[in-house]
Amino acid sequence: MPQETLRLAVLISGGGRTLVNLQECIDAGTLNANIEIVVSSRADVRGVERARNLGLATLVLERKALDPQTFQDSLTDAVVGADLVCMAGFLSLWNIPADRRGRVINIHPALLPDFGGRGMYGHHVHEAVLAAGKRESGCTVHFCDNEYDHGPIILQHKVAVQPDDTPDALAARVFEQECIAYPRAIQLFADNRIKLDQRRVTFD
Repeated sequence: MPQETLRLAVLISGGGRTLVNLQECIDAGTLNANIEIVVSSRADVRGVERARNLGLATLVLERKALDPQTFQDSLTDAVVGADLVCMAGFLSLWNIPADRRGRVINIHPALLPDFGGRGMYGHHVHEAVLAAGKRESGCTVHFCDNEYDHGPIILQHKVAVQPDDTPDALAARVFEQECIAYPRAIQLFADNRIKLDQRRVTFD
């Protein structure tokens, strides 16, 4: 029996490179999914332009222009038709409804639980990794709860930190792994291979 195509909602706040990667995987036939809607918390970011250029339904919910409850309710309403919500550089905290538990995931450019939390995104993460003298970094795909960069880990991909690394150089290598890890995790979800039990993820 053919597998149903997974319906995705993708949440962005920036350049949209992760969104583009997901769409490229879908187009290549390596990810059995369809991006039903893209939601951006900012109107003035490259990701909105990229989403529209890809022909994807795109909604802008300006967090700063809306009162907090309206923002939360509008976001919840926007993704109602999705099987899985994928945060892709989304910088606003969404109070995930109980019926969405286990159906919202995020990718973070570090090896959680290290270097996560409020304010830890983009170059801030890579600068912190280098300042701490770490020998490895990477990316983490995890289920989301109502805390920043928190929730059961699905998978992690690691990269070595080089002695002469700059934040930009490290970020580039980590992003290469993000482009592999996120579609892989989504396909595992599409294949019903991920089992979530409280704080622990196992695989069929």
